Amino acid sequence: MVSNKLKNITPSYTIGISSKVAKLQEKGLDISNLSIGEPDFNVPTKAKDVAINALNNNKTKYDSVSGVNELRHEIIKKLKSENNVDYDLDEIVVSSGAKHAITNTLISILNPGDEVLVPKPYWVSYPEMIKLCSGMPVFVDTDKKNNFKISVSDIKKHITPKTKMLFISNPSNPTGAIYTREELENIVDICIKNNIYILADEIYEKISYEGNFISIASLSNEAKDITITINGFSKSAAMTGMRVGYSASNKIIAKGISTVQGHLVSHPSTISQWCAYGALKYCSDDIDDMVKIYKQKRDLAIDMLSKIDCIDYVYPEGAFYMFIDISSLKSKLNYKDSFSVEFCDKLLSNNNVAAVPGIAFGMDDYIRISYACSEDNLITGIKGIEEFVNSLL
Repeated sequence: MVSNKLKNITPSYTIGISSKVAKLQEKGLDISNLSIGEPDFNVPTKAKDVAINALNNNKTKYDSVSGVNELRHEIIKKLKSENNVDYDLDEIVVSSGAKHAITNTLISILNPGDEVLVPKPYWVSYPEMIKLCSGMPVFVDTDKKNNFKISVSDIKKHITPKTKMLFISNPSNPTGAIYTREELENIVDICIKNNIYILADEIYEKISYEGNFISIASLSNEAKDITITINGFSKSAAMTGMRVGYSASNKIIAKGISTVQGHLVSHPSTISQWCAYGALKYCSDDIDDMVKIYKQKRDLAIDMLSKIDCIDYVYPEGAFYMFIDISSLKSKLNYKDSFSVEFCDKLLSNNNVAAVPGIAFGMDDYIRISYACSEDNLITGIKGIEEFVNSLL
């Protein structure tokens, strides 16, 4: 018998879509895959060179549980210079990807039955991670007029004596929305008053197009103390397969995270960590170039989607997604359980375009597409969406 925990875990929609796409491609079909949140770049050469050099110099033995010291020092420099927040070495823990950093954090902080506020739409894995770590996800409705960013009034409706943590995805997956300083200050204030931790998922921080990005932990010493910042290298440095993320938190929480990690995995791959070190140390220009190209693709996606009747979208200020409102088409499509799943299934089977159904993010009237793909794939995919929408009208 498997654990009772698994009875309440929803399989990943994105993995399910990837499986469908793979089967269709095996049949020889050309699929415009707009479902994958993976950069269409390779790891920058200078970062790979550092990893290769580390391998050739046999840096393959056990290392510090919290991560290679050189990488952690470089993360500290980055957080100081780019995010305006000071951390000590024992407040940084490098993990096997941002997912792992989040899971370590939840194991370290949550007691059974603790409630975690999860704004909708949410990244697909948040609720399942919380449940696997014995917490209870509490879904918080947000307003489209505010680009689905959570507000103080939204939070107040759901605070109970069991509320332990609030998740903030900034820039947001799936919407690409970015919080202003004032919005974050108001959120921090209510969390401080109610002893609520903030898990700040800032994995898309580098991919920001509008103004200066504000890290929650930088707002004040009190904000820093209640915030666990999650970041990594999958999105900014295209290191998805290398699996390197990190958390920055106060010393007590960081010690807990390190203790958990020490028993579960010891530490992340040393060679991957050296690659991440190379990305931080030598590849800022490469990352900036990637972001410029993402912005061009975002603008292209906006231009094309704006010309399609009966759909709308959240204007993305960061990340590399478009969250598309398809609610006006609901009466045009027969569906049994989920409108967005049926929409995406028909879009894939009829027009060879893969998108993620909004129900994966808690919003069944939406779909998500990624523009972290080739320009040709993006153009073909959005044209396929337009053709499918027109076929329903």
